[in-house]
Amino acid sequence: MSNWFPKWRPYEGSIDARPVGTNEYLPPAQSVVLGVQHAFAMFGATVLAPFLMGFDPNLAILMSGICTILFFLMTGGRVPSYLGSSFAFIGVVIAATGYAASGTGAPNTNLALALAAGGIMACGILYAIFGFIVMATGTKWIEKLMPPVVTGAVVMIIGLNLAPVTVKGVAGNNFNMWMSLVTVMCMGSIAVFTKGLLQRLLLLIGLLLAYLIYYIVSNVMGHGTPINFAPIQQADWFGIPTFHSPVFDANAMLIIAPIALILVAENLGHIKAVGAMTGENLDPHIGKAFVADGLATTLSGGVGAPGMTTYGENIGVMAVTRVYSTIIFVFAGVFAVFLGLSPKFGAIIHTIPTAILTGASIVVFGLITIAGAKIWIENKVDFSKNKNLMVAAVTIILGTGDFALQFGSFNLGGIGTATFAALILNWFFSLGDKS
Repeated sequence: MSNWFPKWRPYEGSIDARPVGTNEYLPPAQSVVLGVQHAFAMFGATVLAPFLMGFDPNLAILMSGICTILFFLMTGGRVPSYLGSSFAFIGVVIAATGYAASGTGAPNTNLALALAAGGIMACGILYAIFGFIVMATGTKWIEKLMPPVVTGAVVMIIGLNLAPVTVKGVAGNNFNMWMSLVTVMCMGSIAVFTKGLLQRLLLLIGLLLAYLIYYIVSNVMGHGTPINFAPIQQADWFGIPTFHSPVFDANAMLIIAPIALILVAENLGHIKAVGAMTGENLDPHIGKAFVADGLATTLSGGVGAPGMTTYGENIGVMAVTRVYSTIIFVFAGVFAVFLGLSPKFGAIIHTIPTAILTGASIVVFGLITIAGAKIWIENKVDFSKNKNLMVAAVTIILGTGDFALQFGSFNLGGIGTATFAALILNWFFSLGDKS
């Protein structure tokens, strides 16, 4: 490949006639609007993920913008992707730090954030190493190491492992439990009864709708704990988020680093999906995309922000708009950076009540769990084979039951133990395939 960046050319014709290719660009005004739309598509998830882990949402949004631009530069502007906070980290960060969200109006800061940051950096470095190996050898070994039966089971336990922690947040408070269910209904209704971009923004729109209902029921009608808006008025419009230095604790790194395997599988699936949509062969860029995502995760962890991943929401937006121009994502990244530099925006996020957060978590963790089953279904995993049955069955119970192996002072955590169990069992039981 002679040039790192493609030679972009202006798009000619009608979008109804043909899609906008990755190496084409639209007029500036259209590009800006489409970029802002991509930023909003990732908005719900990228704000929710750090909030559930006790990270600063402002810093997460800021780093998502910076990391998206970094990804664009490192992949030579050839892979259309937005990087945002990865949900894959939620379970392991909670396991490594013992964090639980502290409720309405509270700063919701994870006191062990530095430990999580060190683990996220370790994960990012491991992820980048995988990328360099893929650049040298191709992707076949990943598909062999992590067939769909393994990937599906591991994705599933990320959601299931979090279920008890999620429900515990509102247990014993009848009002909060009902408001959590109202939040679930809001998000579910947006997902089922709407179409297009509105449906893609189900987390964000559902959250706003539930927030409005909570405000009416608590602040207006006097039930439950009212939302405190004072911090929003006191917050500045512009300011730099607080950065946090990582602490490299072997135990936390051992729990969090294996998530690199999930990010590899996730990113691989996303790039294959985008390649299928655009009709372009993006396989030669997979290694570069892994390295870029890995370094972005390392950089993000280095300042105390969540790990990064490519976003399915943005793939959905591309499918709806039929615009695959990579330049759009530069505008999306710049917009996210501006959002991240507004403390007033962060103050608004911190007013989200625990009940709504729990309802959103039920939806998100449920969707993660079902995404694992979806991997099995789409790849037609054959559960009449005892090997597949055993790998999936053992992995799910180890992860859901939080079966955490201890090695001296190292605690692998339920998700870590189940992930390694899935890889080892699949390899061991595959020995029988060769006979």
